[in-house]
Amino acid sequence: MILTSKSSLVKYASFLFIILLFACQDKPASISKDKIEPSISDTSIVLLGTIQDGGSPHIGCKKECCKNLFKNPDPDRQVISLGLFDSSTKKKYLIDATPDITTQMKALKNFSVQSDTELADGIFLTHAHMGHYTGLMFLGREATNSKNVPVYAMPRMKTFLENNGPWGQLVSLNNISIKSLENEEPVQLSSKLEITPFLVPHRDEYSETVGYRIKGPNKSALFIPDIDKWDKWDKNIVEEIKKVDYAFLDATFYSGEEISARDISGIPHPFVIESMERFKDLSPNEKSKIIFIHFNHTNPLIDFNSEEAKNVLQQGFRVGQIAEVFKL
Repeated sequence: MILTSKSSLVKYASFLFIILLFACQDKPASISKDKIEPSISDTSIVLLGTIQDGGSPHIGCKKECCKNLFKNPDPDRQVISLGLFDSSTKKKYLIDATPDITTQMKALKNFSVQSDTELADGIFLTHAHMGHYTGLMFLGREATNSKNVPVYAMPRMKTFLENNGPWGQLVSLNNISIKSLENEEPVQLSSKLEITPFLVPHRDEYSETVGYRIKGPNKSALFIPDIDKWDKWDKNIVEEIKKVDYAFLDATFYSGEEISARDISGIPHPFVIESMERFKDLSPNEKSKIIFIHFNHTNPLIDFNSEEAKNVLQQGFRVGQIAEVFKL
């Protein structure tokens, strides 16, 4: 380009500045477009998030794992949630209401294109820890002001929501309608989809903690995002894995070495290295059912190219990736 005058030079400089300004804008934290284009035609599970309650980057984190994410958020780092799509009814459900519920509901709707409804047709809660129920606040009048969204909860969880603000307001204003769950009692959503809660040991300050067994027309899944240790459960996790086709399992920490600022005994979870040792004698087919999820911001499995992730994959297990679809 040949600049013939001072005014032309000024105009060109201004134009260049505008281009550079917009080029430097941070990308919005949302599920990537290429992850939401495919639609579900079969009854399926969609993995809508893989990260532990506190998110990534994590508040107050000064470690390398968070350093660049404050300026350049990774849109795929969504808090753990499953989406369910029932092809027989065209209805869609969430398991857990996370702080990322706005993005996750939109992603689920974009997957299940047969459904016109923006909101989920029901939400199943696992427990009262911040990453698993606080997304309910977006159903209130400050946000979508929803009408009677079914929220499925265990007895203590139901009481907690009804008797504590701001959650009780969601009930009194009919933003949500709480549906009671019972341990090991199936909920028949349709002829093709059934979901059953089961109790697991965890820090139960405000509610019980449950996992879910999900049964579709052809396949079934286990969802346990939080549990203290496998030995504390009254069931044999190895035997439970054998009963299903997919097992989404708590992988909060890869090992105890990644936590230095807190006493890890106060936040017990099965380390990934412990789980792999427990599952080492499973057949290759059984190992391939296991999908590790619920990664703390320090967990190297978040980086699919890390040595730890490669180790998990080499041993025959899977590392959960956002927007993966699992047909039921």
